[in-house]
Parts: sequence; structure tokens; C-alpha cells
Amino acid sequence: MIGETLHAASYEMQLIQAARGTVATLAAILPSVADDPEACSAALHRVADVSNAYTLVAFVPPDGVMRCSSKDRIYDFSQSSISRDILAKAEPRIIVNRDGPVSGTSILGVTHPVMDRSGKQLGYVSVSLPHNAMTIPERTDGVSTPPLELVTFDAAGVVMTATNWEAGYEGALPAERSLTALVGPDPVAFTAEAENGEMRSFSVVPLVPNVLYALGTWPVEGPVAAGLQRSFVPLILPVLMWLASLIVAWFAVERLVIRHIRKLRRSAISFAGGSRVVGNIDMTGAAVEIRELAEAYEQMTETILHDEAELEDNVHQREVLLREVHHRVKNNLQLIASIMNMQMRRTQSAEAKQTLRNLQDRVMSLATIHRELYQTTGLSDVDASELLSKIVRQITAMTDRPDRRLVVQSEFADIRMTPDQAVPLALLTAEAVTNAIKYASAPAGSPARLAVFLTRQPGLRAKLCVRNSVSTEDNEPPETTERTGLGSQLISAFAMQLGGQAVSAKAKDQYELTIEFELRPLSEGENGDAPVRQANMEPQLGMAR
Repeated sequence: MIGETLHAASYEMQLIQAARGTVATLAAILPSVADDPEACSAALHRVADVSNAYTLVAFVPPDGVMRCSSKDRIYDFSQSSISRDILAKAEPRIIVNRDGPVSGTSILGVTHPVMDRSGKQLGYVSVSLPHNAMTIPERTDGVSTPPLELVTFDAAGVVMTATNWEAGYEGALPAERSLTALVGPDPVAFTAEAENGEMRSFSVVPLVPNVLYALGTWPVEGPVAAGLQRSFVPLILPVLMWLASLIVAWFAVERLVIRHIRKLRRSAISFAGGSRVVGNIDMTGAAVEIRELAEAYEQMTETILHDEAELEDNVHQREVLLREVHHRVKNNLQLIASIMNMQMRRTQSAEAKQTLRNLQDRVMSLATIHRELYQTTGLSDVDASELLSKIVRQITAMTDRPDRRLVVQSEFADIRMTPDQAVPLALLTAEAVTNAIKYASAPAGSPARLAVFLTRQPGLRAKLCVRNSVSTEDNEPPETTERTGLGSQLISAFAMQLGGQAVSAKAKDQYELTIEFELRPLSEGENGDAPVRQANMEPQLGMAR
């Protein structure tokens, strides 16, 4: 029954498959002539002339007006629900129109969307197959043709074609099973009552899986059943031989090809996922081409591993050299601080000693930054939270005095920065924290408070906030010449290097300094092309000399 259904549907299936290939080919060609109705119509005329089975070959743009077709006429499909649905879904379709307005008959339409190179939909192309062309081919093997009725339907259960399309095909459908219930990947055969009450045999075969199915049906009683039995007996041995050949072919392909390809696939997926253990890929018994492919794969992985090792070694050497440079800079700064300390011991002037001590503190802050900066990161970016936390901890430890208590609160967002931006941020933080500790005060019996925060702001921005407590017993804010002199000018200069501006504010019991700036992309640090933003510090520092 399944074989007879396939034979009966063979001609119809060839027509539909040819139509699908035609619209797919036209969809690739039409974008070049879609704007020229004459050239477009000429191309569709040639397609219609080659295949006499098509009553209409047409291109319909999004406005629904057909100007390009094999009929040399203009027709407005904009009010057609079928056309609107085809344009809305933009996918290959097979539709039924019992009254084709242009073909003038009941047709089966095969459509395909037409897209330009950018993916914009230009419309759809369709070919129309008349239902009266869907005939059952005659047998040429001498077997009498049974009284077969054939119905084709789609995955949604919509009937596409039928042997008795004009007269009505309802009697050829099973009464207790919907067409959607017959949709599946495998052919099926069964006996059931038809909608006209007659007992019939049915067979369902997928012509285009998930798209088109064929339903064949015969009366159960009478000479047809016996004729079918007699016609199928000679087919048993060929079918068995065919099944046996399929099993042998599958075993041969699995043994000689697929299992070796599976090994290569597993190894390639593992290597692409980060595993660097390639292992021995045994290709014994594989074809020569597969063995050569495995050898090429092993050579490729060895080359990649060798190149990765060289790159890692080069990166390590660069990091070691860079860390050594900053280690020596730190040592030189500490040596300068020691020389200043020796000079302070020889100086008799208290003002000169205080000036040298302030300079010594700043030099030690620079040494701290150079010691910590490249211990927190690699070459292209800096972990700001780790760097600033160490700087705050070092400065508070250096300025700790037994005669007063200081409570420090710090919170730094996980922000990664380019070194070109992290250095001025670290210098600014060191200067601001040093000044805040110097002028922090609190009522008698209470500890002074220091708070340092680095937060992420909307739009790839960040904000640094340094806050110290101020005793409410003081009538004037704790501002001295230093606060409005060198320290403030250094903070302003570092803020300019960051591309921001330092803003200070005095509340009732606290003094706050904030700097908001834009974060530079990390790619600038990776590519080594970060713009150099040096603030002009000389004119500002000249005022404090």
C-alpha cells in the first residue's frame, strides 16, 4: 500500500519539488532585476516557457501589486489575505487557492521570499500548479492499476491536492482520524471507516518531511485487495535484499569512516575548549585521506602549542623587566627620601624641616605606588580596587600616630583601568588621603574618621570620594596654607590628567573631596596607543614655590 501510494504520488511530488527548486533559484536571481519590470517579466516568461506545468510565474513586492509575471499583466494582491500572510511570514510556503484570480482555476502555489544582500525582504516569487495537472501516473509493469484515490496535505492538515478535487474528496479521508494526527516521520498504513461510511485501507507517506504528506486510500473489499496482495508478493525478496544492503553499508561506513571522524571531532572540540592534551589519535584501519587529516591536525596542534609557549615566555619576560624597572624606581625614590632625612637632621630651621618632611612624605607615597602598581596586574590593565586599597593601607600605616585614633573605612568597586590612567588616580588618592589624615579631627574622646570610596557611575564613568571628619568644636574649617597651596594644586593637576575636576565640600562635621572622570577603554592599554594626557603642572606649582 505504501509503495502504491509512493508510485501514485511520484509525478505530483516531482512537480512540487521542481516548483520548489524553481522559486528558490528565482529568489536568488530576482534581486538584480526586481526594479526593472520588463527584464523581470522576461525572465519569468523564460521559466514559464521551459515548464508547461506552470499557469503563472509571478513576483509580488511588499505593496502587493504584481507588475512582473509570465502573464504580462498587473494585478493587485494587496487585499488578498493569502498574499499578506506570505509576506508576513517570509518563508518558503505551499498554499492552496481554489480560485486563482490570475490563473483562472484552482491552483497549488509554491512561494519563496526574495531578499536583498542586506537581508531586507523585496517580496516573494511564486509559481502556480493547476490542480487538474495532478494526475496519477499509469503503471508500466503490467500490474493492473487499483482504484486508488490520492490526497496530499501539509503538516497543519490542510489538503493541498486530491484525485477528485473538483468532485469532492471528503469520502477519501478517514472519519475518526484528523490529518494532523497522521503527520509523522515514518510511513503508516491502517484500515478505518471513511467519512462516507465505507471501510477503506489508508496509507500515509511523507513526501517532504514536516511539509507535505500523501494519503492513499482503497476499498477493503473486492478484487483490489487480492490484486494488491498478488502484486506485493514478488517485492518481498528485493525489499529484504535492500534492507540487508542498507545494514551492510551502514556497518562499513561506521567502521571505516564515522568512528575515526568521531575521534577527531572529540579531540578538536576538547582542544578548542581549552584542553591542551591532544593525546594519540589512533587511525588504524582508516582511509588514507582520514589518516592524512589526522596527521595534519596533530601537526597543527603542535604548532599552536609551540607558538603559545613562546608567547607566554615573551609576556613573562616583559612582565619581569617591567617589574624590575618599577622596583628600581621605588629603590631610587626611597634613596631620595633617605637623603632628605639626612638633610633634615642638618637643617636648623623648623620651616625648612617641615617642608622637607612634606616632600619626603610625597616621595614615599610615590615609592609606595611604584611598589604596588605592577604587583596588582599584568601589562595592559590595572585592578584599581587592589591598587587603591594597598595605597590607603600603606599611607595610613605611615601616618599613624599614637597620640590620636583614626577609623578608616574604604570601599572600592571592581574596576580595571589602563596604566596611563591608574598612575594619576593612585597619585591623586595618595595626596588626598595624606591631606585628609593630616586635617582629620573629632570631638574629644572620639576617634577621627576617614572614608575612601571608588564607585562606578553610569556611562563608563567612575567617582573617587575622600572624606574626613571635622570636629564641630572648631569654629573655622581646617584649612591652612598647605591645603590651599601645593597639596590642592597637586590634586587639581592629577584630576586634570584623569580628565576630571576636583570638587570639595564642607559639611557640619566632615570635609569631602570628589573627582568624577571617564574610564578609558582597556583596548587603549592593550594596543599601547593610549593618548597621553599630561596636565600642565608647572604654572600651578610655581605659585607655591
